[in-house]
Amino acid sequence: MTQYLIRRLLIAIPSLLGISVILFTVLALAPGDPFEELATNPAIPPEVRMQLRASLGLDDPIHMRYFAWLTSMLRGEWGFSFVSRIDVDQLIMQRLPTTLLVIGTSQIVALAVALPVGVLAGTRPYSTFDKVANTLAFVGFSLPTFFTGLLFILFFSVYLGWLPFVYRTNIAGSGLPWVWEHIKQMIMPVMVLGLFQGAALVRFVRSAVLDVIRLDYVTTARSKGLAERRVVMKHVVRNALIPVVTLIALQMPIVFGGAIVTEQIFRVPGIGSLLISAILSNDTPVIMAVTFVFSCLVIFFNLMADVLYGWLDPRISYR
Repeated sequence: MTQYLIRRLLIAIPSLLGISVILFTVLALAPGDPFEELATNPAIPPEVRMQLRASLGLDDPIHMRYFAWLTSMLRGEWGFSFVSRIDVDQLIMQRLPTTLLVIGTSQIVALAVALPVGVLAGTRPYSTFDKVANTLAFVGFSLPTFFTGLLFILFFSVYLGWLPFVYRTNIAGSGLPWVWEHIKQMIMPVMVLGLFQGAALVRFVRSAVLDVIRLDYVTTARSKGLAERRVVMKHVVRNALIPVVTLIALQMPIVFGGAIVTEQIFRVPGIGSLLISAILSNDTPVIMAVTFVFSCLVIFFNLMADVLYGWLDPRISYR
């Protein structure tokens, strides 16, 4: 197990290097100049602008700038934000816990919806429950998150006034009332992301259960007199979860993309909203660092999926 993890981490290093090269090259060749505002400011002399560009290496060739950035990253120096005037790593660490909390909670909601509904639909194919679940699943993943987010705001915030539609980090108070206020403002962004992912997973769980439930070892377990509930939970669900884990790992980029949109709708102070604001202001160091963090998180979740394979199916060995 340990050797497998080390081997996978070593494989991830070239992947991250390749991702960083592509990201840095695309951002370096993109139109726009982070010092465009300074260039149009008559109060800043041209020689000052030239000194700033030289100190940051913006006029160096792309390969020299990339190796300078990579060396700084390996030393733990992620750069300096042109807009916020603070270190990029400090900006990201301020917002990353909020994004991970929202995404992690939304994935728990997605699994809590998809697993029982998908299993029940798969064990009762073409029943009324299966038809209703399939219809709702089609509707759920056909609607984009920005549309469902606006619907949630109109219904739960504007019409009913139950939930706040703006995420705030400076909520005053302490104790249970303070915790409840934080939970209330998390409900809508978490449910928007969770229901969108859960709707897509319902169809996949149902299909996986239908494939497994027809296999010979399931028929053998039933012929031994085992209760249907035990057959489903022990022999069907566990093996049906293997392709589901693969789907969850492959959908992580989509999850993070949906989180960016959701954070903009509900004004969640996460790294998704940080990325959007950095793109609008052409803050290149922040854009590079945030996209690289997203890439690291995707690779990490794929590694976790590979580890879960061995736990779900003992026939899979970590070699």
